[in-house]
Amino acid sequence: MSANDLPHWRIAGLRYYALNYFLRGKFGQRVQKVSLNAGFTCPNVDGTVAVGGCVFCDNRSFSPSRRVPRGAIRAQLDEGIRRLKWRYEVDHFLAYFQPATNTYAPVDRLRQVYEEALEHPQVVGLAIGTRPDCVPNDVLDLLEEIGERTYLSVELGLQTIHDRSLDWMNRGHHHDAFLDAVERARGRSFELCAHVMLGLPGESQEDMLATAREVARLGLGAVKIHNLYAVRNTPLADWVASGEVRIMERDEYVTVLVDFLELLSPDCIVERISGEAPPEYLVAPSWCLDKPALKRVIDAEMLRRDTWQGRKFQPHPLPDSNPASLGLS
Repeated sequence: MSANDLPHWRIAGLRYYALNYFLRGKFGQRVQKVSLNAGFTCPNVDGTVAVGGCVFCDNRSFSPSRRVPRGAIRAQLDEGIRRLKWRYEVDHFLAYFQPATNTYAPVDRLRQVYEEALEHPQVVGLAIGTRPDCVPNDVLDLLEEIGERTYLSVELGLQTIHDRSLDWMNRGHHHDAFLDAVERARGRSFELCAHVMLGLPGESQEDMLATAREVARLGLGAVKIHNLYAVRNTPLADWVASGEVRIMERDEYVTVLVDFLELLSPDCIVERISGEAPPEYLVAPSWCLDKPALKRVIDAEMLRRDTWQGRKFQPHPLPDSNPASLGLS
């Protein structure tokens, strides 16, 4: 491959299309996400499709905004910005509606909280985390309206393409819901990001790479990749303690992550390559707590293989989004 054929981020010395690189290119400076808690719930928590929520989920463990008392959106932004500016040299922020399902409310309520965040003078865009079964057309219309006047990333919880794994996690929907959401959202004014989890019980490496091929096939704008981890007071924590579920070791995760990245489109923004919880919540694995060390190992593995995101990407026309035709299980 000649230098002219390399993606721009590869020419810049990166081995995957990192979110920070994308945001610097778009806004001309560093941009950080500020986690916001708008007080929403989920349909597999309130009994609409299931009860108990996902088996791995305690929102406090992965969202800073769920670990403090919930205030007004503006107050949360001010506090989050204060904390981030203590750590980074940054003046522009994305308001990130992170915990729970952030399109699971009437459109008028959604518009209120989104607009309140956009009114902050240092907010340059929104990121909204949600489920694929919670984006009816009127919500998509609202998101399109917002995306026409500011940067907007909509993060849909794919997790995996395998229905048996979605059943295991008590997700309350199957992969066909994700396909339906993508089909109705495609071509609108916002970026679509898929949230993926690697290391789900019963999934082989090939199963996980099938999810990578599906992300590539769908032509999604971004992906957020997390390792499965267990936090206290969840069914998963009990299963890990009893030995019913085994969490991947670091080297296993690094291998499958690099394989996963190789299959993605080089145009797909990689928002995260791992996940972690605060030590007081985390049960396993302990290796995910040291993110700098994990990133060094990932970088070293990509260097050892002389590989990069998209190296094995196979572009092809998008086929009919019928799950039956994809052989999904």
